[in-house]
Amino acid sequence: MHLRSLIVGVCLVFATSSCAVNVNVNDTQLLGTSETDQDRILDVLMTQQEAWNAGDIDGFMSGYWVSPELRFASGGTVTKGWQATRDRYHENYSDRRAMGHLTFADFDITMLESDVAVVHGAWTLDRSIDRASGLFTLIFRNIDGDWKIVSDTTTSAD
Repeated sequence: MHLRSLIVGVCLVFATSSCAVNVNVNDTQLLGTSETDQDRILDVLMTQQEAWNAGDIDGFMSGYWVSPELRFASGGTVTKGWQATRDRYHENYSDRRAMGHLTFADFDITMLESDVAVVHGAWTLDRSIDRASGLFTLIFRNIDGDWKIVSDTTTSAD
């Protein structure tokens, strides 16, 4: 009887060791885990970075709150409103050469409330004519289930 149990046990070990589970990012909901707010905020930033590097300013703008109350401060000026911010980006980055390659880094995300976060980070813009870099401070709000930038203060190290 002992030998029989040993053989069954060994067979089970071999049978289960050959099984593998492939977990995709989208499977987290099925597994009962969920993406954190910080993860969702990082997703917004990575989507913006990807859109910028694809030459898609409007895709980049999808990370911002579509509101006349959006605040964007950079270069010593403050721009109010989503449309005015979009127009400013299109004016200052009129083609792919001007847009270059954007990299975000050094994220520090602090949840201020369940629906408000502040994000500090760094940016680098590599272009054929120069390399610009600086820091940013973003205020995110969870609006209707989506994390959006409601205030952006971007500085240049140059």
